[in-house]
Amino acid sequence: MPRYKLTIEYDGTNFVGWQSQADGGSVQDVLEAGFKGFCGQDIRVNGAGRTDAGVHALGQVAHVDLPEPVRTDTLRDAVNAHMRPHPVAIVEAEEVGGDFEARFSATRRHYMYRIVNRRAPLTLDRGQAWLVHKPLDADAMHAAAQLLIGKHDFTTFRSMQCQAKSPVKTLDELSVSRYGEEIEIIARARSFLHNQVRSLVGSLKLVGEGKWSARDLDRALKARDRAACGPVAPPDGLYLLKVDYD
Repeated sequence: MPRYKLTIEYDGTNFVGWQSQADGGSVQDVLEAGFKGFCGQDIRVNGAGRTDAGVHALGQVAHVDLPEPVRTDTLRDAVNAHMRPHPVAIVEAEEVGGDFEARFSATRRHYMYRIVNRRAPLTLDRGQAWLVHKPLDADAMHAAAQLLIGKHDFTTFRSMQCQAKSPVKTLDELSVSRYGEEIEIIARARSFLHNQVRSLVGSLKLVGEGKWSARDLDRALKARDRAACGPVAPPDGLYLLKVDYD
């Protein structure tokens, strides 16, 4: 059976998340229904990451095994047609070897978090970014974020429901940049804990507001205690940017 790698984007606002659930409403459900409409068979769509409810993707990756070969442009266009009007699209499809696994072959995952820092309410970006009214010091946020780079026990910054075997992860990048009224936070690692990025962003916001210092953030990390985490950022501003395969 030929295997295909899919690059997918979606607006996660009205989805329960990536992973299929009993009551439906997931991104995976929409994709699998699209493949059923395309080839008339139940096709399992295997994703690289399980984004939560309300989280978006510009470069989610998945793989599928089809009963027979098909042109990649035909696959992309036909499945997209069957997914309308849902805000999910296969941006690219390519044939890969049978040993490719969207999740387990991944070497890095890149996330972006968008904060719009202004007094006025959001209009076009409603549901697509976190609106923070109080002025934030992005430089202070970036400087504090560098204390989190490297291999650490991130117990403080993971959900109580996280099923990872170990809280130890290696964070390769955590950068904070301001572009006018928008603050962009980039996080890069081989893998992340459940709610890790949103937990980090919520705590960095406290630094940006001047409520925490870099030392406070470092103390929170070393506490290895979920109670030491700042308020978790909402899902609206989080995007799975891309997944790397070496």
